[in-house]
Amino acid sequence: MQKGFDAWNRLKKTIHGNDSGRVYFHPREIWFAHFGANIGYEQDGRGDEFLRPLLVLRKFNNEVCWALPLTKVQKAGNPYYADFMYYPFPDDRRSAPLRSIAILSQLRLVDAKRLRYKIGTVPEDEFVPLKEKVRLLLA
Repeated sequence: MQKGFDAWNRLKKTIHGNDSGRVYFHPREIWFAHFGANIGYEQDGRGDEFLRPLLVLRKFNNEVCWALPLTKVQKAGNPYYADFMYYPFPDDRRSAPLRSIAILSQLRLVDAKRLRYKIGTVPEDEFVPLKEKVRLLLA
């Protein structure tokens, strides 16, 4: 399978050199981020901008966070996939919640420069069990 490594490398250089200001992010937020073209079974981004949704699990400072890539595909019985609900418009709980799946085994450190735009927020009661599943995975 042909991957877009060259296109990703060009875009990655642009993203890295972008000093026009960082975005403000917080735990529980879902963002589209530039994930890139990766090796083997690592999760890739899609499209011209190599974007993939992610969940901010933990913020270390204004520059980096731990993040979980998201997918729509649930793998039944796989302990490394955790489904949850989130709100696409966090300030308006009248909007219908959406379902997503976090890929726990793909936890990674992400620089804020990769974050493109926010698409939602996970309610606290959905976020706490996700954090616990990651904690158990790391234990």
